[in-house]
Amino acid sequence: MERSPRAGAAALACLALLAAASARAEAPRAEAPPPSVPAAPPDEPANVGDAKRAATAYHESGRYARDLAAVAAQAGAWIRERAPAVARPALVLDIDDTALSNWEIIRADDFGRVFGGPCEALPEGPCGWVNWDLMGRSPALAPTFSLYNLARASGVAVFFITGRDEPQRSATERNLKEQGYGDHADLDMPAFGSRYASAADFKAPRRAAIEAAGYTIIANVGDQPSDLAGGHAERAFLLPNPFYRIP
Repeated sequence: MERSPRAGAAALACLALLAAASARAEAPRAEAPPPSVPAAPPDEPANVGDAKRAATAYHESGRYARDLAAVAAQAGAWIRERAPAVARPALVLDIDDTALSNWEIIRADDFGRVFGGPCEALPEGPCGWVNWDLMGRSPALAPTFSLYNLARASGVAVFFITGRDEPQRSATERNLKEQGYGDHADLDMPAFGSRYASAADFKAPRRAAIEAAGYTIIANVGDQPSDLAGGHAERAFLLPNPFYRIP
């Protein structure tokens, strides 16, 4: 029996629709894009883990050393210019992470401030900062050591003012001498048990006492803003330290 042309066309159209539907069913479904990660609340502080990784990279990449050298060079240029014009010029230096490096314990303590405890596990932590200081093994920071040598060669008296307290004097003096800082006018330390809201509350009056003794402090160098706050210096130079903050 012959089909009409219209019936044949309809059958072909039906077959085409079935084939298209089958192809759609067999085609792999495109995966939906993953949901976007929500942004942190605008007032949330920086993530501590991210900050520690960034601080480690800053130190180990050489950027920290370059920034130290840049600030020390500025201080050195000022000392060269100013020292010849002053009768009794003085340079004030902080110790921790200014004259001497504490990177070994900073890394061992994972950027924590652990004051008590033994240090037998180094280079692993924890290691208490007091015991670390008593060990006297902090190496000199090269840019500051160069600045110290420049000051002494220029006739500038060097004073160390530190937050380390009096019972640490012997170990600190030994550490300074072993690292080449032996020729200094004084090492000023707070009495054992002293408490200050800010390091500046101790350090600024000690600089005033140096001035009262007849010196002109032409440069004050430290790694904390509190090392420099309170005046009593012609110029202040802040070394980089993203590793900890002392009020």
